[in-house]
Amino acid sequence: MVKKILISGGGIGGLAAALACARGGAHIELYERATEFSEVGAGVQLGPNVVKILHQWGLKDTLAAVAAFPERLQVRSATSGDELGVLRLGQVALARYGSPYVTIHRADLHGLLLAAVNRLSGVSLNLAEAVRQLEQQPQCVTVQTTADRTTQGELLVGADGAWSLVRQQLLHDGLPQPTGHLAYRAMVPQNTLPLHLRSQQVTAWLGPKLHVVQYPVRGGEWLNVVAIVHGQITGSLEEWDHSANAGELRCHLANTCAPLLDLIHAIDAWRLWGLSIRAPMRGALEMAQGRVALLGDAAHPMVPYLAQGAGMAIEDAQALALVLEYPSDDVPALLTQYAQTRWARNARVQARAIRNGEVFHATGLVRVGRDAAMKLLGERLLDVPWLYGGA
Repeated sequence: MVKKILISGGGIGGLAAALACARGGAHIELYERATEFSEVGAGVQLGPNVVKILHQWGLKDTLAAVAAFPERLQVRSATSGDELGVLRLGQVALARYGSPYVTIHRADLHGLLLAAVNRLSGVSLNLAEAVRQLEQQPQCVTVQTTADRTTQGELLVGADGAWSLVRQQLLHDGLPQPTGHLAYRAMVPQNTLPLHLRSQQVTAWLGPKLHVVQYPVRGGEWLNVVAIVHGQITGSLEEWDHSANAGELRCHLANTCAPLLDLIHAIDAWRLWGLSIRAPMRGALEMAQGRVALLGDAAHPMVPYLAQGAGMAIEDAQALALVLEYPSDDVPALLTQYAQTRWARNARVQARAIRNGEVFHATGLVRVGRDAAMKLLGERLLDVPWLYGGA
């Protein structure tokens, strides 16, 4: 069995990989370029496929303490305010898939993973230190870090995000490209909002060339709001956290319905990031070669229109840990198995997320047809059994 694993990146994917593999008995050395472990102020939706894994890792109670458990996902027209369709969550999702649908603050998810990792022996977490260079050898992989450290392991996991340095050295396939979509995000205590704007469900507002998603986090006490519009960002695409002008967002949404405008005008503090993407994966070689494996956004960055970015990273981590428990010392073969297990599912999620963006932002007759189909079929269109049922 694999004894020593190097991990580049201490975000949700990197910590999930550290937790899953350390639970299997491996020694972990994780390197994170930031000076402290932290996450941006944004929400995450976790489908039953992901919650099931977190429960298997012993995190059921800690997850329940910080997450929200919405009873329904409602889709509404951003222009008329009409309800277009509903997906029942809560007990319906639990009965259908064996695990609930959860919404959570990214920092809370990151924090519970970090706490779980810190409870395990054999894990070394190194801050302010990134993997700078890697070299594969027959029996190991050697990395050099930005702290001038040289270390070796049986394999290296690149979990260093969409702009992964590990990926650049492994695949030499360029950088993610801008989508032309901008995401404005905000998170506010619900008790600071008027009563009619508070919500304990997921709501997606669909409009021409825009959509807005809102849902509760932190046990329902806070509301996470993300508005996606068309445009280009000024500044580095690698940075998530640009300052945003509330007035600019209000201009983008000026022609939407009164209930949505009420919500947008009730929030003054917004942050902004430009969305970037790669084409859906085309084969297993994009996830592993030799003794190096990619995981999460480093392997398959995706637009957030299926709410599965963090979820696919957690699924990757579980799949990697399971493969590495095989009684074999042929690490490249094990990583090939990991990649073959994961790439097609990740590609399908990437493609579905891109397609969702087109549907959400539809105009003209396509938009009319979308709304009619949603009203007619509702839950049949909104449910995703092949995804929520797990890999």
